[in-house]
Order: sequence, then C-alpha cells, then structure tokens
Amino acid sequence: MAAEQEGLSVPGDLSIVGFDDILSASVTSPPLTTVRVDKERIGQTAVDLLFRLMKDPSDVDTVHVPTELIVRRSTDRIEEAVEEAV
Repeated sequence: MAAEQEGLSVPGDLSIVGFDDILSASVTSPPLTTVRVDKERIGQTAVDLLFRLMKDPSDVDTVHVPTELIVRRSTDRIEEAVEEAV
C-alpha cells in the first residue's frame, strides 16, 4: 500500500475507507473498510426515474439508496487513536 511505502501505518496513522465493497476490498492488506451499496437497486431506480422524467420533466424526486458500512482493518476507532497520541 502506498501509505505504508511512505512510512505511514494503516490504520495507526491513517484510516482508509472505500466505496462499493468490490471483491478485492476484503483481500487487500489490510482489508479495506468500505461502504456497500446495492448497485442493482441503484440501476433500477435510475431507470425508473428516467422513464418518469421523460413523461413529466417536473416530476423530480429525492432518492435515498440504503448503504451498509463494512468495517475491516483499514480503519480504527478515533477514540483509541486519540488516547494513543496523548
């Protein structure tokens, strides 16, 4: 990992979080904390919104897509990091 090449410890000095929970996230060193999102649901929602907007361009809506934080070893609790620094 580039951070470790610069002498930084992950997660000791630096926490790293990814997005999308790709397959390789769990096998990196250290395993990457990531946000999981349902890509199929995003795609289906986008298509539904597109069709609605084609019928009525004023039919604008806010869309919320659920996510899930997958905690692995590339992050640390901030309380622990602060206590160690003091």
